[in-house]
Amino acid sequence: MNSPLSYRPSFDGPTFNEARDTERLSAQWRSVYDALADGDWHTLADLSHKAGAPEASVSARIRDLRKPKFGGHVIVRRYVRRGLHEYRLAPK
Repeated sequence: MNSPLSYRPSFDGPTFNEARDTERLSAQWRSVYDALADGDWHTLADLSHKAGAPEASVSARIRDLRKPKFGGHVIVRRYVRRGLHEYRLAPK
């Protein structure tokens, strides 16, 4: 499934450098969304593998996807065991 947004996400923040970061973060954002769009549960490691991005970046993109300016998606988290969680994109 393709990302529902045809525009490039608008990133910001004190460490964000538009020339350096926009393309990389946009690609991560879309890859993480596309991986979650199947509605299944995924660990950060699974999403990292599918998106080709570090787990910390995947976690940051999940936080972005929850923000209104990135679609305000509902991404639920469930505990698996010993600090491991899974994430799923809830249907709108």
